[in-house]
Amino acid sequence: MEFELLHAVSVKMKILVLGGTQFVGRHIVEAMVEAGHFVTILNRGKTADALAAQVERLRGDRDEGIAGLDALNDRSWDVCVDVSGYTARQVRSSAEKLRKNVGHYVFISAVSVYGDPARGPVRETHPRSTPAGEDVTEIGGDTYGPLKVTCENIVQEVYGDRCALLRPQIVAGPHDPIDRFSYWVRRIGQGGEMLAPGDGSDHVQFIDGRDVAQFTRTVCEKALGGAYNLAGMRLTWADFLKRLGAQKTVWVPAEVIRANGVTEFELPLYRKVGGPRSSLMNVGNQCAIAAGLKLTPLETTANDVREWLASNDMAPALSREREAALINAARQGAKT
Repeated sequence: MEFELLHAVSVKMKILVLGGTQFVGRHIVEAMVEAGHFVTILNRGKTADALAAQVERLRGDRDEGIAGLDALNDRSWDVCVDVSGYTARQVRSSAEKLRKNVGHYVFISAVSVYGDPARGPVRETHPRSTPAGEDVTEIGGDTYGPLKVTCENIVQEVYGDRCALLRPQIVAGPHDPIDRFSYWVRRIGQGGEMLAPGDGSDHVQFIDGRDVAQFTRTVCEKALGGAYNLAGMRLTWADFLKRLGAQKTVWVPAEVIRANGVTEFELPLYRKVGGPRSSLMNVGNQCAIAAGLKLTPLETTANDVREWLASNDMAPALSREREAALINAARQGAKT
């Protein structure tokens, strides 16, 4: 079937979201519903969701390939937003099945497609990693980026100029199940002496999940094509912690952090300049800004996460005992 891509924001669209109940996907669905679009989601339905009642819920399992997508049979949508595509098996099946049944395919990728660049700013023209083989299904630190490259290639192969590739930075905000940005908001709220990583001159960069959602809506409504990096403001750690309201910070040098085997999961968002993947804390967002990306102020994101944390507790990424030991090590210049 032939489709005329929709450009007028006033037109209510039929939008299929693959995924759509967790974090970024949830924000995307909520943004589409708020705009008055007709939204269908496809997922396994393993857990209850908090989406609006008018959202149509279809069940399927992308890991089963074409066989898991029977719920999409004999249906059509203006746009498909793919939030849950991580492997070639998942994305090739959905992309090919929907080729004649959607007008526009929007794939949520990641800046990890760029691998570990030697320097930034990283722009859309930056070389991507070597794609993973289509038989690779194991998702991990070494395969995540290459798998996303493979998925991007499949989407472009199937849809040509009828697709958009959105590459978010680290995503923050309410409903994030991983204790990243939320760790710093919670820890600062607890008060007292706290660890600050490095010497304050390293950089941190992320984007509010709701900004990703609103830009996705813009891409759908304007039928935008091409690739877009979605990144927020780039700040030094000194400025970042100050704007979050940190009072009693103890700067723990990167050498002490490294010597004590602290991982990036224990100190979320921290990457020493020149260290592994530090250039991905220097991602250019000019193309997306020109296309309509708007950024939520840091303080707003922090306040909303603080409110969300009040009823959504999680184990901290870095325990208070580990934090105290690292502060002590920094003062003594020795390993814990």
